[in-house]
Amino acid sequence: MDTCATNVYFDAERLHVHLSDGREISAPLSWFPRLQHATNEQRQQWELIGQGRGIHWEAIDEDISVAGLLGLPHD
Repeated sequence: MDTCATNVYFDAERLHVHLSDGREISAPLSWFPRLQHATNEQRQQWELIGQGRGIHWEAIDEDISVAGLLGLPHD
């Protein structure tokens, strides 16, 4: 998969991810209980992993793959 995350942001109810191909995808925070219950500060402490194939939050031990958000099989 060549499409990778380039940026992440949140609103009150959703996780938003900008992708390298220009798309933006979003998902409800309710899909990710650790993110839903995290503080705003904890949510902002994300890092791209695997050259943007995933997103990691150290403080809450959460990892989300771009493939998973897109509904694709994981490598």
